[in-house]
Amino acid sequence: MANVALFKQDGTQNGEVTLNDAIFGIEPNENVVFDAIIMQRASLRQGNHSVKNRSAVRGGGRKPWRQKGTGRARQGSIRSPQWRGGGVVFGPTPRSYSYKLPKKVRRLAIKSVLSTKVAENNLIVVDALNFDAPKTKEFAQVLKNLNVDQKVLVVVESDNDFATLSARNLPGVKVVTHDGITVLDVVSNVKMILTQTALTKVEEALK
Repeated sequence: MANVALFKQDGTQNGEVTLNDAIFGIEPNENVVFDAIIMQRASLRQGNHSVKNRSAVRGGGRKPWRQKGTGRARQGSIRSPQWRGGGVVFGPTPRSYSYKLPKKVRRLAIKSVLSTKVAENNLIVVDALNFDAPKTKEFAQVLKNLNVDQKVLVVVESDNDFATLSARNLPGVKVVTHDGITVLDVVSNVKMILTQTALTKVEEALK
């Protein structure tokens, strides 16, 4: 079992917390992490690209000239693909790029990135993040107390709305709930801060 320091909001140490090695101490699987990131990035694609085929382009209802006797190639519509202003052949249409990996693979990926954060000493655990009201200045002071001056992912319990609202205007800071951690968020941020309650719930979900 690995132990990490437990901090207060003012930056002082408040003992230690023991991490579950089955979640925070495994050998990272880079291939699985890569697959999970590609899956998430694919799911973020809007997929709203669209073109009009010959049936969707306006006009072209009348045959441009008679079938025979003109010396020209036969044509049925001026909206055929070979005409300027005609429809597009096999063009992109709205679609979803999302797909899913097996549950065990997704869990291994999140465990791998969490273990990497611990190995790189980029995981910080605080006893709580309590705010009386949404205060960006107070949240910024907490980050300063914890010596966090890089991109950071903050994980809080689901009912901590004040912490989420306090950080939303801070650049380089993203706050998610314990059940909303993604591989892409973890690898996109250098540091990771978890409240003690969120840490417990993450371990319960991933064990």
